[in-house]
Amino acid sequence: MPAEDLAFAALADPIRRRIVELLVVGERTAGEIADESPVSRPAVSRHLRVLRENGLVRVRGDGQRRVYTLDTGPLEALDGWLNRYRRFWGQRMDALDTELARARHANRAAAADHAT
Repeated sequence: MPAEDLAFAALADPIRRRIVELLVVGERTAGEIADESPVSRPAVSRHLRVLRENGLVRVRGDGQRRVYTLDTGPLEALDGWLNRYRRFWGQRMDALDTELARARHANRAAAADHAT
């Protein structure tokens, strides 16, 4: 399965997305992640396993603790896949900007006509 498919599947869950957001800042222990999560520690462990199995996080032992870090490889693959569609977003944003400018101009013209 392509890396971007694995990343999409793993990130479909909001708890796993939150874990990734926490790990963007830096490495964290499983306990620190659980403390920041609305679900139980066993549930966090299951989410971390899914992220690890899909290549989004790496884990290392540090004594009794397990320390997790983000692996950006799958996110880069996901970004590459999304990049194909960014030109469509850019075109739509440009069109929206044009329409907003037209609306502002029309509102100013209407306000000027009303003031006179």
